[in-house]
Amino acid sequence: MRLTRTLTAALTLGALTLATACGSSDGEGSKGSPGGQGFTPPKLSARKSLGKAEGEVNLIAWAGYAEDGSNDPKVDWVTPFEKKTGCQVNTKVAGTSDEMVNLMKTGQYDAVSASGDASLRLIASGDAAPVNTGLVPHYKDVFPGLKNQKWNSVKGVPYGIPHGRGANLLMYRTDKVTPAPESWSAVFGAASKHKGKVTAYDSPIYIADAALYLMKTEPDLGIKNPYSLDQKQFDAAVGLLKKQNANVGEYWSDYLKEVSAFKSGDSVIGTSWQVIVNTAQAEKAPVKAVLPREGATGWSDTWMVSAKAEHPNCAYKWLDWIVSPKANAQVAEYFGEAPSNAKACDETADKQHCATFHADDADYWKRVHFWTTPIPQCLDGRDDVKCVPYAKWVQAWTEIKG
Repeated sequence: MRLTRTLTAALTLGALTLATACGSSDGEGSKGSPGGQGFTPPKLSARKSLGKAEGEVNLIAWAGYAEDGSNDPKVDWVTPFEKKTGCQVNTKVAGTSDEMVNLMKTGQYDAVSASGDASLRLIASGDAAPVNTGLVPHYKDVFPGLKNQKWNSVKGVPYGIPHGRGANLLMYRTDKVTPAPESWSAVFGAASKHKGKVTAYDSPIYIADAALYLMKTEPDLGIKNPYSLDQKQFDAAVGLLKKQNANVGEYWSDYLKEVSAFKSGDSVIGTSWQVIVNTAQAEKAPVKAVLPREGATGWSDTWMVSAKAEHPNCAYKWLDWIVSPKANAQVAEYFGEAPSNAKACDETADKQHCATFHADDADYWKRVHFWTTPIPQCLDGRDDVKCVPYAKWVQAWTEIKG
């Protein structure tokens, strides 16, 4: 299995910038509903009812999200869906969030498994339509903490069905890093202790990791949301990452490469995912991981329906299927994340899976700041300043890496 979740340059944010600039000026934003972002999306309506299945559905998905047995005969939740619904699944695997956004703009796809750094762009550009959750029966069993969030809804209107979630952890070699780290300071303030063997996630969104650390350690900066940074706050996060760069041996996006680096000792500490920890430990690497005391960034993916979907009935059937207990359990175990459906925990082959991935641990997820697209309108409710949009994060990331 070779899964990647690379978040690379996002240079096509014009639609999002325009939508936010044209948003309401009544002050309604994140001070209002959980999904309020201070902008008004194009006026699109959710479907009121479903009709006859069209016979196929075209999906854009992360690798591992729509397995049909072709990669592993034992891993297949697509074929049962096809047999049950009569909807043939055609999947385009995307390697980056930007690729997903661009593919959705073609109008050739019905649904996409968007991460939080892509979902707002799709909403603001009018490429994703609101979702009628009443047409998705299994939505009722989705963990409450995943519903009506700022990356999958706007002003209380849902734009998708939560798929699963995960945290970006601090992983370290137990034989090389002592004492066991409890803070992100191990890869920021004290990174020189492991110069050349520190690893970091290769994406502009990693700037939020630095911002989160500063939010907890430098309160005078006034950071309230690591994805909502004014120019001074942004410059501080970028400055911290430029200092860190001198100690970074490798920036990773392919999780198998990170596993290899920790096994060989080329990397001894850095940001990671639970699936990487599990894989490295299974391959006898002496590693552990921790959610540091400052908290962490993370991802929560959402299945969204295209506003131009040619097969909306099959798309809705897929949304309900992928969050049904058994299918949601299968994909969560295969990819390595917490399922979104609470009942999926009873369906996992590994009965400790949900405990390992903190599926129903509300306090754990309160410490995770999920990827969200940075936009000019500050997501923390401020209306007296402009925040730095994602396009600027992309430019800064190039400078950080040198």
